[in-house]
Amino acid sequence: MSISGTVLSLLVVGVLVSQTPAADQHEPQRLRMVEDYIRAEGVENPRVLEAMRSVPRHEFVPQRMRDRAYQDQALSIGGRQTISPPFIVAWMTETIDPQSTDRVLEIGTGSGYQAAVLSGLVAEVYTIEIVASLGKTAARRLSRLGYDNVHTRIGDGYKGWDENAPFDGIIVTCSPESVPEPLVEQLREGGRMLIPLGERYQQVFYLFEKSGGQLEQKRLVPTLFVPMTGISEAQRKVRPDPLRPALVNGSFEDDDNSDQRADNWHYQRQTTLSDDDSLHGKRCLLLENKEPGRLAQILQGTAIDGRRIAAVRLQLWVRHAEIEPGLEAYQQASAMLHFYDAGRRTIGTDVIGPWRGSLDWHRTSREITVPKAAREMIVRVGLNGATGQLWIDNVDLTVRPR
Repeated sequence: MSISGTVLSLLVVGVLVSQTPAADQHEPQRLRMVEDYIRAEGVENPRVLEAMRSVPRHEFVPQRMRDRAYQDQALSIGGRQTISPPFIVAWMTETIDPQSTDRVLEIGTGSGYQAAVLSGLVAEVYTIEIVASLGKTAARRLSRLGYDNVHTRIGDGYKGWDENAPFDGIIVTCSPESVPEPLVEQLREGGRMLIPLGERYQQVFYLFEKSGGQLEQKRLVPTLFVPMTGISEAQRKVRPDPLRPALVNGSFEDDDNSDQRADNWHYQRQTTLSDDDSLHGKRCLLLENKEPGRLAQILQGTAIDGRRIAAVRLQLWVRHAEIEPGLEAYQQASAMLHFYDAGRRTIGTDVIGPWRGSLDWHRTSREITVPKAAREMIVRVGLNGATGQLWIDNVDLTVRPR
């Protein structure tokens, strides 16, 4: 090789070396995300885990939120829509058991992140978004990032994508009250559909498999997704009352699924229904964590109208043992109220706690001011990255009108 050729080669290598860290600076965060939030919580499919390690989630969230891209939380993406937490995306993907020859339909493109994860696992992905601005942005993003087997459409996902049916799998990332009939028709015989069904803030994942033209259903875990709009929303029979925000199953006595998870609470991490330690009734909920930084939590959402409600009082019974803060200052055992406006943007958070050390059952209560712009509220209770054991019971809300 000539001297000039050697110099050129060194320059090229130098450019690659200098660009690689910048181009893939988020890789360490992705790897930690998969280990801490996905694999540790039970997702085992190696192809799904590799897809989660590979897809750059920071590309699918707004620029101002990129510092939170690899945390296990939903984030607002505009248009009253959200990008789902990484664990939920991985769990949903694993649950439909994607094969390399599959054609999969996704209802609710959102940012395009779920479609990107599916892209490397199946032959073709067809994804539909009803919010035109989101759908167009997602289409450009997916094309720019090279997900060439993802096909996008702007439209009402209730109708599906008939001309490309049947599909081997259908993932629905928004919640209707019941299964849209067009999706039943477009699922191939033997195919799988995963869909969150139920009321606005009380939903459950159902896995359907098509056999003999009919759907065989399996009830899975509670969840919380944005509603399916369009035809589905027009047909909705039960709507939440924002003047009467309330928590369901705050006593943890209801357990229809016999899976040691509390009904009506979603995004549960490291929780167990306990029959031995309850203060009231037969059960309480135990949250425990041994690894600093790992989540142990429960959440539940409700509608609220801050124009009419001045404050809410959250009260609960708490018992804790050997609780120590986590790796970061915010990783404290506590109860949190998160408020969101009509566009599902965060507009306020308040805290009860933190709880540390060991203490037997005691009642804790606090009145919290509701922002006037609040239209939704999420109650989150947990160790939140702290270590130790936390028992909770009789979680309840009362309201004070303006």
